[in-house]
Amino acid sequence: MIEKMEPQTLAKVAGLIEKTEETEKIKQLKNYLKKFVKIKEKEAEKLKQELEALDLIKLREEHIVKIIDILPEDLSDLNKIFNDTSLDEEEANKILEVVRKYK
Repeated sequence: MIEKMEPQTLAKVAGLIEKTEETEKIKQLKNYLKKFVKIKEKEAEKLKQELEALDLIKLREEHIVKIIDILPEDLSDLNKIFNDTSLDEEEANKILEVVRKYK
């Protein structure tokens, strides 16, 4: 039963999957996650905390999760995440500066 809906990073999902029983579907999911997870779960949590600490009004939970999953390298990558709002240059640079620490 779903108690609460909240976005999760691919790194967190990978950590949760490791604790589940091994079935064919779980194997497929693990292979998928290996291709796309760019950061370890503990580092993802630290990055999430740093992004939250920026205290930017436009930066919502789902944006943070996508930033962690994608680890954008430049402004154009970052703007793809923020398709519903636009960041000013200062906000974007703050976010990219934090992300660069985890590459």
